Amino acid sequence: MNVTMLLEMAADGFGDRVVTGPRSGGLTASRLRELAAGAAGRVRESGAEAVVHLAENGPAFPVAFFAAAFAGVPLVPVNYRLGEDQLGRLLAHHPKAYGIAGEDRHEALLQAGLSVRTPADFLQAADDAAARGGAEEVQADPDATAVLIYTSGTTSEPKGVVLRHHNLTSYVLGTVEFAAAGEDEAALMSVPPYHIAAVSNVLTNLYAGRRCLTLPSFTPDGWLDLVRAEGVTNAMVVPTMLARIMDAPGLDRSVPSLRALAYGGARMPPRVIERALREWPHVDFVNAYGLTETSSTIAVLGPGDHRAALVAKDPRSRARLGSAGRPVPSVELEIRDEDGRVLPPGESGRIWVRGEQVSGEYAGHGPAVDGRGFFDTRDRGRLDDGYLFVEGRVDDTIIRGGENIAPAEIEDVLLRRPDVADAAVVGVPDDEWGQRVEAVVVPVAGAVLDPEELREHIRARLRGSKTPDRIACWPELPRTPTGKVVKRDVVTGLTAAPD
Repeated sequence: MNVTMLLEMAADGFGDRVVTGPRSGGLTASRLRELAAGAAGRVRESGAEAVVHLAENGPAFPVAFFAAAFAGVPLVPVNYRLGEDQLGRLLAHHPKAYGIAGEDRHEALLQAGLSVRTPADFLQAADDAAARGGAEEVQADPDATAVLIYTSGTTSEPKGVVLRHHNLTSYVLGTVEFAAAGEDEAALMSVPPYHIAAVSNVLTNLYAGRRCLTLPSFTPDGWLDLVRAEGVTNAMVVPTMLARIMDAPGLDRSVPSLRALAYGGARMPPRVIERALREWPHVDFVNAYGLTETSSTIAVLGPGDHRAALVAKDPRSRARLGSAGRPVPSVELEIRDEDGRVLPPGESGRIWVRGEQVSGEYAGHGPAVDGRGFFDTRDRGRLDDGYLFVEGRVDDTIIRGGENIAPAEIEDVLLRRPDVADAAVVGVPDDEWGQRVEAVVVPVAGAVLDPEELREHIRARLRGSKTPDRIACWPELPRTPTGKVVKRDVVTGLTAAPD
């Protein structure tokens, strides 16, 4: 099965229902199919081997997603916040792509030798092609690549995660009931289109028959206003967003239409979820844990679990509020030690997962699964009474507000300076962001380093979210006898030091 079949089912089953955008002026399922088919013709005419989407979320994104599928090429949603150098290296992997970009990123595509059009121009071209009719729709091979998402890991270069049609459709069929949503239901997505949650929610909400809205730029009042104005019933946020909504003074936090709120992407501060549960007792909260490599969610802490944990008296039951819940029925999950042995409940180790929705594959490298088909998430965790507790990354990746940040990329910028002898970048626990980025630098002999000047140096070369919140100067870094930086000792030193 491929993703276009999900669109075909929606168009045939509830074609007149608005499934993308506002109640007034949004796209119906039938119109989405028409535009995607029309745009697919333009993609094929161009001879493109991929569709690159380098823009904020909006109606062009689902059209581009299904257009790429109809054209038989992958969609490549790219982080529009990347620095020029990193973006250029990424685009070099797609020299024959059909480009869609916001006006502020046109130059990047042009420099990469790609043709480019704005999201509005893309939709107009799709409309013109659809009006002519007769566009051929290609039924993609279920084993073909549907989406290629670049995600940061422990290295400075993003890795291209390959998600095939059968991975995505397996996830949808295993977690969503067709046409289960009522005509009044609307979902609000507040994550960018290069995030796996944005991709998966296009499919799950469409398959359920739920109208999907996007909020390109998050603010607490903007989010609340849109929820009320559009009668949003379901929403997805990262913990930082919920924290800002709950913590902002003087806000009208009434959300009478909201029925369910999913969150994920980072550790949720207990004080935030506890306050939200009390502030919105009518809302069903869901913690969804997943990865790009697993086509999204592989474990869920459901509404009943949230409410039971909130009022639980015994510490073990109450602690479940900080868990990722239980694995979804379509996946198998194991906790293993460093030698690959499956650990008993309660013991911490690496989280491994297997299922049809699990890709575990990177462009140019093939599947990264073991002989039994299990994928190493590189997260540490434990199982307690069937509940998964995620304890953080095995590697050093910093997860700030749901965004993976590679310390090596920031360290490289620092170490390129002639006055910096050594550097380490770590994630320090933070109630709002999950983690905040901090760094330690060692000056060369005789040099005097200005932490604020170093921060501006990084910001100019990367972006704001990758700029350390604090940079400390130490005489040396803690290292093992073999020369490896002991980053846990760096975190301990930073958290013990006075501001």
